[in-house]
Amino acid sequence: MRQLSGLDAMFLNLERPNTPLHVGSVVFVDPSTAEGGFTHETVMDVYRNRLHLLPPFRWRLVTTPMGLDHPYWIDDPEFDLEYHVRRIAVPPPGDARTLADIVARIHARPLDRSRPLWETYVIEGMADGMVAIYSKNHHATIDGVSGVDILGVVFDLEPTPPVPGHREAMKGERPPSDAEMLLRSAQGLVKLPGRAGRMAVRAAGALPLLGRMAEQAAPSRMRSRMGEGLLGKPHLQAPPSPFNGTISPHRRWAYASMPLKDIKRLKDAYDCKVNDVVMALTAGALRRWLARHDALGDQALQAMVPISMRTSDQKGDAGNQVNALIALLPTDVPDVEDRLRSASSSMDVAKGGNAVPASVLRDFTQFASPALAASAARTIARLGWADHMRTPFNVVVSNVPGPPVPLYLGGARMEGIFPVSAIYDGMGLNVTLFSYRDELQFGLVADRDMVPDLWEMADDFTAEMAEMAALLEG
Repeated sequence: MRQLSGLDAMFLNLERPNTPLHVGSVVFVDPSTAEGGFTHETVMDVYRNRLHLLPPFRWRLVTTPMGLDHPYWIDDPEFDLEYHVRRIAVPPPGDARTLADIVARIHARPLDRSRPLWETYVIEGMADGMVAIYSKNHHATIDGVSGVDILGVVFDLEPTPPVPGHREAMKGERPPSDAEMLLRSAQGLVKLPGRAGRMAVRAAGALPLLGRMAEQAAPSRMRSRMGEGLLGKPHLQAPPSPFNGTISPHRRWAYASMPLKDIKRLKDAYDCKVNDVVMALTAGALRRWLARHDALGDQALQAMVPISMRTSDQKGDAGNQVNALIALLPTDVPDVEDRLRSASSSMDVAKGGNAVPASVLRDFTQFASPALAASAARTIARLGWADHMRTPFNVVVSNVPGPPVPLYLGGARMEGIFPVSAIYDGMGLNVTLFSYRDELQFGLVADRDMVPDLWEMADDFTAEMAEMAALLEG
């Protein structure tokens, strides 16, 4: 048995029927590149061969009586691979939008908590001959970087077919009784004073930073490192936008890709980071969409940007080692070049100190009463807080670096991988980007009603990238 951290448990507590908190991806593989063919059974064999290297895929939740302590994982003694790996087909015409509709509907469905928290769908029938593989894992088990680690276990650097029917021996764990879990909970409660002490010490050390964050409620300006321009810091409340409010249980998903070389050339030409270019790209695309919907305000939108806190010692660990910062997204800047400079400087400001230290966040979620946290999450959701309060951000923008070399699944070459992330009340749009080989591939997830034309928004990203790339020709 292994206990969930407070942060991992938080992703379970925050989950409601309209806000499932799993993250996923759609991988495209070319079956013609696999010697001997590629089918649903090929994917089954890959998992049979490698499940012993993927502990989170076998973990099942065990809760404590009355929610006295954080839940535990056990190795599922009744693990059923056939339940987790499924086979479906996309109906004619088998194009991108038809596939996206299917993925959006599956992505909107919560995972069954009585089983390990993941599912994979082998989707056939694509008009271009590709096989699409949609996978989703609960955010309680993985973050963006650990998801990439899992990719490295399931996929190969060479077109190596799996061994048909081979299954590594694995043992499940006996589910503990309520009495055993009650005893574990009591032992956990004994440790609370120590947890509280550590949290107090770390929180005290973070007070100067928290004070600086509070100052951001009032407008302030600072010099940009990319020029003489002046830049505002994020506010504690983001401006109103169509993407904020209580979301429905229904989703839309759209995806596209662009040349990674253009992103890198812009990075070099303007002496900034890839993430800065991504933020400018997102700002420009959203500006186009907002203008088309008469929703372009005079204030910059604000983005929550997840950042990995995973150390080299934690590489390969499951669970979450993440923090987040809030950065201005310069949707109020009309010029594309100025937008790039502003986005870069905004990220400088954000990195300079508006993220709560990961140690404080980790200690707080570990110390907070699990039962109280779960009850508070339910109460807040019932009150519809997102329709009455403004959060510090309008949209989530996440950029996950992926492999620069070709990968293979069951001998078939992976042609692309597109993220399918999570949204929540108060943040009805998520923009996640993933680099693979020579492309930057992105997936947009939105509440179905908030963004009814999500494919047009994806086109805005493509158009904005073309305009940014034109800067290099001047």
